[in-house]
Amino acid sequence: MDPKRIETKLAAARTKLILDKPFLGALVLRLPMEAADPQWCRTTATDARKFYYNPEYIDALTLDETQFMLAHEALHCALSHFARRQHRQKHLWDLACDFAINPLLVEDGLKAPPQSLMLDTFREMTAEEIYPYLEDHKDKETLDTHAYDRDSEGGGSGGSGQDLKRDREPPPQNGQSTPPEQGRTDGAGAPAPQPLTPDERETLSVQWQQRMAGAAQQAMQAGKLGGSLARIIDHLLQPQRPWRNLLAHYLSPSARDDYSYMRPSRREGHFILPSLRSHQIDLVVAIDTSGSIKAREFGEFLAEINALKGQLRARVTLLACDAALADGAPWVYEPWEEIVLPGALQGGGGTSFIPVFDWIERQGMRPATLVYFTDGEGAFPTTPPGYPVLWLIKGKQPVPWGQRIQLN
Repeated sequence: MDPKRIETKLAAARTKLILDKPFLGALVLRLPMEAADPQWCRTTATDARKFYYNPEYIDALTLDETQFMLAHEALHCALSHFARRQHRQKHLWDLACDFAINPLLVEDGLKAPPQSLMLDTFREMTAEEIYPYLEDHKDKETLDTHAYDRDSEGGGSGGSGQDLKRDREPPPQNGQSTPPEQGRTDGAGAPAPQPLTPDERETLSVQWQQRMAGAAQQAMQAGKLGGSLARIIDHLLQPQRPWRNLLAHYLSPSARDDYSYMRPSRREGHFILPSLRSHQIDLVVAIDTSGSIKAREFGEFLAEINALKGQLRARVTLLACDAALADGAPWVYEPWEEIVLPGALQGGGGTSFIPVFDWIERQGMRPATLVYFTDGEGAFPTTPPGYPVLWLIKGKQPVPWGQRIQLN
């Protein structure tokens, strides 16, 4: 096998990406390419600093598939997958990252090599959103090696076989990678890099976010960035706020505490001074009991509503619904009363959001806001109501109207 031919193939794939996919090409340019020891790198790998490759694997790929693997590793880095794992189990997190990336690249016109992880169910979902659904897929393996951390660093046990094998091998001296011997595939390539330290993760995360922003700007100016890739980049580059803060932000304008400049009575004098007026607001909270939301998450959500309603002076009407309203609904709580789950809320059958809106209409209510806690998979009313609706969504489902808040 001619190492020069492999290098030429990689350079050609990178050049084609730069011309055809300027966003991905600009990211790939940030990863120096280095032949790796096949004992730890079966296919390709990255440590957020370099693109490592097994020459025999690259030799077996088509040029289009080589482009895919270059873009795959670069996108892991640009999306800071090396810095976002936190408490999660490494093996499942690695699977989630691949399930998140691969559909984006295929939608952008790249050809995935055989054994690439891909499920339509996870399309347009982030790795954090995919992770909870992977218990049934934990026997799968990623095609590439994520060399930026190891399972022993936290996040549980049960990494992939290649990660565990690498953990048993002695680390390179001083954490430095040694240059490979050209043309050798008998274990003479670059050794496995040391995992990133917390400081290195933080520094590289900032660097890759800056690189991603610059690459996205260039690609948009060239008119070559769109679809799901553009949406997820826009989402990641926006300042992120926890759902609790967003919920408070959207509910706060509903409060009726404000200053009034109405003319006072003559007994109060001739000066018009602002006076504080305060009115109680009516808030309707609906919980979807048929979806994937667990009782613990119900509790967290209601605790947040409890904290907010005291500040907003809100009277809360609580509804639970799957295909129909739950027995005993509604439950009403005054501003000074704590909201508690009314026993075990068991759902079944299909899902429809219509009964909640029908009930509100039958009562002649016009709530300040309806907050609906759901996975978003169900039948919506055909037309929006005449009051604000906040959908707090766990999962990837869109909503046809109202304000959507993503529960991460």
